Amino acid sequence: MAYLMTIDAGTGSIRAVIFDTLGRQISVGQQEWSHLAEVGVENSMGFDFELNWKIAQTCIQQAITKAQIKSSQILAVTASSMREGIILYDKAGCELWGVANVDARASKEVRQLKELSLGIEEEFYASSGQTFALGALPRLLWVKKNKPSLYAKIDKISMISDWILAKLSGVIATDPSNAGTTGIFSLAKRQWESNQAKAVGIKDDIFPPVYEPSEVIGTVTQKASDQTGLAKGTKIVMGGGDVQLGSAGLGVVKAGESAILGGSFWQQIVNIDTSTLPPKDMSIRINPHVVSGLSQAEGISFFSGLVMRWFRDAFCQTQKAQAITRGIDTYTILEEMATQVPIGSYGIMPIFSDAMKYGKWYHASPSFINLSLDSQKSNIASMFRSLEENACIVSAINLENIYQFSGVSSQSLTFGGGASQGKLWSQILADVTGKSIHIPIVKEATALGGAMVAGVGAGVYKSIDEVAKELVVWERTIDPNKENFVRYQEIKEKWQEIYTEQLKLVDRGLVESMWKAPGI
Repeated sequence: MAYLMTIDAGTGSIRAVIFDTLGRQISVGQQEWSHLAEVGVENSMGFDFELNWKIAQTCIQQAITKAQIKSSQILAVTASSMREGIILYDKAGCELWGVANVDARASKEVRQLKELSLGIEEEFYASSGQTFALGALPRLLWVKKNKPSLYAKIDKISMISDWILAKLSGVIATDPSNAGTTGIFSLAKRQWESNQAKAVGIKDDIFPPVYEPSEVIGTVTQKASDQTGLAKGTKIVMGGGDVQLGSAGLGVVKAGESAILGGSFWQQIVNIDTSTLPPKDMSIRINPHVVSGLSQAEGISFFSGLVMRWFRDAFCQTQKAQAITRGIDTYTILEEMATQVPIGSYGIMPIFSDAMKYGKWYHASPSFINLSLDSQKSNIASMFRSLEENACIVSAINLENIYQFSGVSSQSLTFGGGASQGKLWSQILADVTGKSIHIPIVKEATALGGAMVAGVGAGVYKSIDEVAKELVVWERTIDPNKENFVRYQEIKEKWQEIYTEQLKLVDRGLVESMWKAPGI
């Protein structure tokens, strides 16, 4: 039997996942990691490449050991990672500096870029589909200003998934789906826009070669073999961004297909042609897909999964104890309770993530609005249901905003990630959006998407789109209740009005925003 490996570097942990060529997950080696603030640097989130490479080695070794296979049976290895995180290298290919995805140290540089030339952010966004807030340009400007001796040594830049592949193969390269999130990249050409770097005074010769996902970039070196246990000469295949590979792992590989990835954040994804122009109001993010010829319009709901975790840990100690006794997940108990709550959760309006406004992105202060003193109505069950409804409402608004500029809509959605395990949540999503919801058996789609591109690179599969349709198997389909859809339309409109008013409290400085993009 032959095998494929994906190394998935997420925000909170890194995993090495082994699949067989039928798409069955065989083993996982996983370990949490942390991205710590740099001393004296506000809102920083550094990437410790020395420690994190040791953690990656351990995960690879664990996965091989658990699989009880010879490493020579692994045909190819690829990688995925959190997007926006970058690594800088010197001429020898050694790491100089790195940051994780939501590093927000460069707020001043974001404002500086916007003031450099009227309309420059809009101009760059029209080409790249990205704003400055989490892009690489302001971070590079920060390095140039604050670490000039380090800046002078920069020879290459890559994404974190590219860094993993470089550690294995010695080849520094990148792919469109992840490099696109730097904002120094052309959606149409699927290549670097080095002229943008030059225009703002940044080195324009530091951008590595671009390979399409599934292309072989090299093989495992002897050094990497000694460090990881992978066999020398194993093919190293270009991977991609976690959301885009996750889309492939959900079978979302054709134009017009849509998905929602329900994790710590929720992403609403719609596949569009690369010729589709980004919206002029910069409300939605556009990224290259791992499938050549396609881009993805992306809405993002902030902290939808993390808010659930906070609510569980802050208020649901009784339910957590019950879950231990019953041997089930706490969320299962909370959903059982929430099924007894009517649509609209007795009017409770959660104020957490706003619909995406990529050009000016900030949120109201987190809160629950319209609670009553009736304990039969305002309680853990109804508040929990209101949070599930809210995540779906924000998703629906983002999908509607994508349709407004792209003209692309679908009758169904693929729903993946941990949230898709919630039966009530899946039904609410169908009712709020008015779309049929398809839920795959494999929920952790990013690693499977990686196995697909690794398999194409190894010659096991013909193409990403063909193998995606072959390997993705559906667990269930949920159809919307039309009456509920009508009622949720009214609730959605009311929520939008309330959220607008809540943002005004932030604007007046009376409360603190849940999150603000750098430069706001």
